[in-house]
Amino acid sequence: MKPFRYHRPADVADAVAVLAAEPQAAYLAGGTNLVDLMKLGVQRPDVLVDVNRLPLDTVEELPDGGLRIGATVRNSHLAAHPTVRRDYPVLTRALLSAASGQLRNMATTGGNLLQRTRCPYFQDTTKACNKRDPGSGCAALHGVNRDLAVLDWSEQCVATNPSDMAVALAALDAVVEVHDTDGVRDVPLAELYRSPGAHPDRETTLPRGALITAVRLPALPAARRSTYLKARDRASFAFAAGSVAAVLDLDGDVIRDVRLAYGALAHRPWRAYRAEQELRGHPFSPELVARAADAELAEARPLSENGFKLPLTRSITVRVLNGLAGRAQS
Repeated sequence: MKPFRYHRPADVADAVAVLAAEPQAAYLAGGTNLVDLMKLGVQRPDVLVDVNRLPLDTVEELPDGGLRIGATVRNSHLAAHPTVRRDYPVLTRALLSAASGQLRNMATTGGNLLQRTRCPYFQDTTKACNKRDPGSGCAALHGVNRDLAVLDWSEQCVATNPSDMAVALAALDAVVEVHDTDGVRDVPLAELYRSPGAHPDRETTLPRGALITAVRLPALPAARRSTYLKARDRASFAFAAGSVAAVLDLDGDVIRDVRLAYGALAHRPWRAYRAEQELRGHPFSPELVARAADAELAEARPLSENGFKLPLTRSITVRVLNGLAGRAQS
């Protein structure tokens, strides 16, 4: 591992100033992703800015009924928080489906949102990867791509976002609080991530030095009927082959509101706006849900090894919404 300097900032402004001034600096929170990448030689920071002692580790109920989650709140603590379990069960389930208990005890809210892809070519410094080494090519495009993108990929990159939590937050219309050199601002989660385009190395819309300080969830009574389902190759400690976060609000048998977000399909958590539009205002049926999922996936471009993600995503969408609607599984 390359030698590095260590800095413990006095406050958020100090942390941002150091990172903005150092081209090869990185924030250190739980370290569950960063330290692995440093060991692999994928990330080689000159300075680590440790944000763990900044006052960013609380969960607060807001006057409007929403929730504010500090950036260094550990995933295990957030999953077990009584308000999250009651009002946003989709978030609890997403967090509990991620990694292992030991990793969840270390992983943080902000770090989870900014974790890097698990594309094997990104993690192998001997392989071509435009995300790691811009201009070198994308070995995954015609290589081992079973776990990679079917939506919104480019010739430059077919990697997927690995976060389970981000998928749940996408369905909840979360807002990310960001502190950068220009001050404090809000970034809707839907605007946090970039499509790969010609610059897959630019994964978010955040400027250099920006620090996520909190995530806010809106008051959303419908979210009490919500869940997350993750399809994977083994029962634990595996990244998704496909996942869905869902919120369902029924008026009798009619779908008053629905929110869907998919994981493991794209470079970012994929909010299924088209599927939602197909469902709202119509009587619930599994057939309608299947058609809505197909409409969402109509523009998918499967790679050589991952066409299975389309029927898989349709299947888990039907299963999840059937469950939320109280329907027996066929």
